[in-house]
Amino acid sequence: MKVSVCVPTYNHEKYIAQMLEGAFMQKTDFEFEIVIGDDASTDSTQAIIREYDQKMPGIIRAFLHSENQGPSEPREFAGRNNVLQLVKACRGEYVAMCEGDDYWTDPLKLQKQVDFLDNNPDFSVCHHNMRVVYEDGSPEHLFNKPDQKLVSGIEDILEDKWFFATASWLYRNPFLDQDFAEWHAKAAAGDWALMIQLAARGKISYLPDVMGVYRKHSAGLSNVHAHTNIPFLQNRKEMFENVDKWLDYKYHDVVSKTIADYEARLATR
Repeated sequence: MKVSVCVPTYNHEKYIAQMLEGAFMQKTDFEFEIVIGDDASTDSTQAIIREYDQKMPGIIRAFLHSENQGPSEPREFAGRNNVLQLVKACRGEYVAMCEGDDYWTDPLKLQKQVDFLDNNPDFSVCHHNMRVVYEDGSPEHLFNKPDQKLVSGIEDILEDKWFFATASWLYRNPFLDQDFAEWHAKAAAGDWALMIQLAARGKISYLPDVMGVYRKHSAGLSNVHAHTNIPFLQNRKEMFENVDKWLDYKYHDVVSKTIADYEARLATR
């Protein structure tokens, strides 16, 4: 399998059909699967997934949980187990992430990213620009700024910079034959934990094409993972400390500045 489309979802009945339509419209010269993990939604998300599975048999692999995979506490870790299980279930050489409330708008999105990684083996991740829309009607904007670097590396992330919408990722799949780093399970920000491990294996490419939509709404975890949340700040500091050790202190000069910044923020709370 060339590509696994990895779709964590929870209570996304208003959005999941649009996400799936964006995946099904992809025009590729390779096969791809859609691997969905629904974390025991209490709305009709699972029923909608079943309908699409019947319409397009053989493409969707659905893990429709009857019980929430947790953990329920702390709330910063909500949905983590569902995502970890799902990422490990992906069988593709490459994995494209797209949470159930985001969607793709370019039918050539996957083909463009796969072509890039196929032709550039020293890169482990390819991401692209996205349009950000707000449930509350706030003005739309692009996720990445015009000066976004075309090539980034792990040091950019270790400087505590976040410059990729999760639904824009396509990455080489190292988890077919290896486990996550031990510190990953302790990190509240699972997308950061995943990206750090990927960036440790190769460079990151950026395509300026706007190829999808990232929704911001009240139920999103980004509202929990806020820089006013003291437990989250503490967890983020500990994550960088663990990463520093995991990387054998190769980037210690960079990481130590990031850790010091979190310590300063915590001291003012």
